[in-house]
Amino acid sequence: MTFEDVWIVRWVVQRALAAIYMIAFAVVLRQFKPLLGANGLQPVPEFLAYRRFAEAPSLFHWRYSDRLVDAVGWTGLALAGVLVLGLPDRGPVWLSTAVWIALWFLYLSIVNVGQPFYGFGWETMLLEAGFFAAFMGPSTLEPSIVPVLILRWMLFRTELGAGLIKLRHDRCWRDLTCLFYHYETQPLPNPLSWYFHHLPRWVHRVSVLASHFVQLIVPFGLFAPQPVASFAGGLIIFHQLWLIVSGNYSWLNWLTATLGITAFCDSTLAAVFPLEVPPTEPRPAAFDALLWAIAAATVLLSVRPVLNLFSRNQLMNYSYNRYHLVNTYGAFGSVTKERYEIVLEATDAPTPDDESRWREYEFAGKPGDPRRLPPQVAPYHLRLDWLMWFLPFSVAVGPRGIRVRSHEPWFMRLVEKLLEADAATLKLLRRNPFPRGRPTFVRALFYLYRYTDARERRATGCWWRRSRVGVYLPPTSLRDLRSWR
Repeated sequence: MTFEDVWIVRWVVQRALAAIYMIAFAVVLRQFKPLLGANGLQPVPEFLAYRRFAEAPSLFHWRYSDRLVDAVGWTGLALAGVLVLGLPDRGPVWLSTAVWIALWFLYLSIVNVGQPFYGFGWETMLLEAGFFAAFMGPSTLEPSIVPVLILRWMLFRTELGAGLIKLRHDRCWRDLTCLFYHYETQPLPNPLSWYFHHLPRWVHRVSVLASHFVQLIVPFGLFAPQPVASFAGGLIIFHQLWLIVSGNYSWLNWLTATLGITAFCDSTLAAVFPLEVPPTEPRPAAFDALLWAIAAATVLLSVRPVLNLFSRNQLMNYSYNRYHLVNTYGAFGSVTKERYEIVLEATDAPTPDDESRWREYEFAGKPGDPRRLPPQVAPYHLRLDWLMWFLPFSVAVGPRGIRVRSHEPWFMRLVEKLLEADAATLKLLRRNPFPRGRPTFVRALFYLYRYTDARERRATGCWWRRSRVGVYLPPTSLRDLRSWR
């Protein structure tokens, strides 16, 4: 493959990745402080008190302040913006690489202190992709196939890992029935998820079979000669577009589709991106030497992820090093068959009981009001909503109700913030039922949610029907919280 074959590929991949980084840093600016700031749900200073730099490399080991978080967020947003515009390409050869590395390190600093709020597979994916994109070079430089192949290798691990984790875990992936439940129980349904759920069951079975084909067979075509590699990349991108229109998975699918572009050559990609390839400068010898060193390091770092692919105890979304490079990926090894939701309510009554007027907090993305159409939020990431989806997994549901094993510290902190009517926390929600005051008690109810059918939808206007299963947290006041400490 000659260098002309990947100039457009590089141009598109770098700008798409930079756009995703812009979204990621916009999330930092809007959500990091109420979740992880000095007065957040899981404050970073408390986390750093028990971590060394070697364990979690981050700029915040130097010092932490909410102002520094803002500085990191705005700097990251600006750097990603100039990369989208291609401005570093106008400077010296090494400037583009330096900007990408700075962007990667700033986001690494966020992820490594983000605790459960940044414990998602697409965080490490973005870090890995951003690091290797740095060595694709500016558009004025003769491109190399080496970083393109490294990103293809990342895509291969992502797809094959996701396919194997499914086959090894939940039986419904093997009997082709997982999509009977998935669209209803996925973390954040979108406006079309209800319609996908009601597709005929044979369509769901065929869709699972197609997913297995794309994730278990197609990845091996990524390293075949053209046009086979382009065809493999196109199938992967199509699969990701199906996931994009059927649910909200932050930037996971957008990032995977971006990696899919690395499978193309310019002669194929030019049909979609008719860019004129300009004259380019030869790569400096030092740049080539660096590329081969990075390729060798990638091979060494790939040993454990490859062994994981063959392991009967395959890990899902795991990073083997603190810099989040050459990781192992996978998603939805298990599919929940029923959707449980924790609904937060509050009252300003002096004594809490069922006769009190309880008002419901509405989250930005997760299901709450049955009449509310699930919103489209991806590629934006609602971190609090996602963690709320995980909470019911720790609840034992039986014929006599529920048994709550424990409450996450961040959840109890969230309840405290609601009782205090904390403005920063309330901005994470869609609706605050106490706009001119604050509640005296907050409780959390445990509901079973199911999609309505077409007849119920027409009759009631509801997308969901819900039934109360139990009480996740009984009415709690600020005095109660402080007496438990």
